[in-house]
Amino acid sequence: MKALTPTINSGAERIQLQPAPGPLPDTGKLVRTVLHSLEDAKAEDIVSINLQGKTTIADIMFVATGRANVHVGAIADRVIKACKEAGYSAPRVEGLPQCDWVLVDAGDVIVHIFRPEVRQFYNLEKMWGGDRPAERGARMGDRFAG
Repeated sequence: MKALTPTINSGAERIQLQPAPGPLPDTGKLVRTVLHSLEDAKAEDIVSINLQGKTTIADIMFVATGRANVHVGAIADRVIKACKEAGYSAPRVEGLPQCDWVLVDAGDVIVHIFRPEVRQFYNLEKMWGGDRPAERGARMGDRFAG
């Protein structure tokens, strides 16, 4: 499995995802546990984003979609249960009562589970993608720093 970094097209076109450079961080069993639970719960459009070098809050972020509030809640419950069964401490969870957007923080792995229209609105793939304007500017500035 490779991490995916979004490539943004013009206008309101669909995001085309491409593998991120380099391997996924070595979070091993936790990543496999979370990914397997997302797949078991029939989460849709699962994307992994490599966060190493971007933030210290986690190594990997998964973004997934549930078809409706009930499906979003069921996916989150499955991820939480799988983490506990694998011997990890109970993840911190936000958004479970509404189930529009549920955040599951399992330490080195963060999982965002959205209803489709909420995911489209917040567009985390674009926010955390490697081609943000500030990062492009910093890289360009590095080239001219001498």
